[in-house]
Amino acid sequence: MQPQLVKGALLLLLAEACFAGIGACVKFTSDSASHAQVVFFRNFFALLVMLPWIMLQGRQILYTKRWYLHVSRATTGIISMYCFFYVISQLPLAQAMVVLLMSPFIVPLIAYYWLKERPSRLTLFSIGLGFVGVLLALPVATGQGGAFYLFLVALLSAVLVAVTKTTIRYMSDTEPAARIVFYFSLLTAVISFIPVPFAWNPLPAEAWWGFAAMGVLAAVGQMAMTKAYALAPASDIGIWTYSSVVFAGLFGYLFWSEPVTMAWFAGVLIIFYAGYISTRQRLI
Repeated sequence: MQPQLVKGALLLLLAEACFAGIGACVKFTSDSASHAQVVFFRNFFALLVMLPWIMLQGRQILYTKRWYLHVSRATTGIISMYCFFYVISQLPLAQAMVVLLMSPFIVPLIAYYWLKERPSRLTLFSIGLGFVGVLLALPVATGQGGAFYLFLVALLSAVLVAVTKTTIRYMSDTEPAARIVFYFSLLTAVISFIPVPFAWNPLPAEAWWGFAAMGVLAAVGQMAMTKAYALAPASDIGIWTYSSVVFAGLFGYLFWSEPVTMAWFAGVLIIFYAGYISTRQRLI
């Protein structure tokens, strides 16, 4: 048994539940707020939520010699956010999350070439099986109209998410989770503020509540994800990123009555089985 792997998988499940919740908040606020506002307030409120906890860590949490990795992670993360939030605003929540679940396929490839983490044959098989599940769960509408453009935007987001997650793994040997999350929140808040004055819309009261909820979920999700990838290799637990599609399907059904098809359910079952066999081989 490898308790670190189990803890990493459980933390990643928590993170994905939070990220699906963020998707629901994005969908909720997109009707009244611009994309620039949504991205900025997501990061700003996450930073506010984290500040008291960061202050308890002491000044040493701010000292780093790997600032370039923090800047790199913030840059790829914020571009991915813009892509992700756009796709979320254009598709039903469950469908959008399925399209964005391509990142687990990309993480092992990046980890192999960058971190020299060689995935086993069974891991590669589970990745392929997960890919089949995603294709099965994709909505029929992805073949119509401007869906190919949405697919390209989602693919770009997935690639950048994979780079971000692998960067966390690379820097976790010297950077504690609190420092990684703090600099990500700080840098993304500063960078994402730049376009806000040029894309400002008047906001209703409920939008502010949505932003606040987004900040809390972002802070919890980032901490859980960062700790997860610090405990276990990205190529070993990245497959559990698929769980976000289940949470997204639940939120979409509860809040917007978005239907899910039998093909979606079948794809989700295949995805979870792929995650099970990927993790099970390392628990024996």
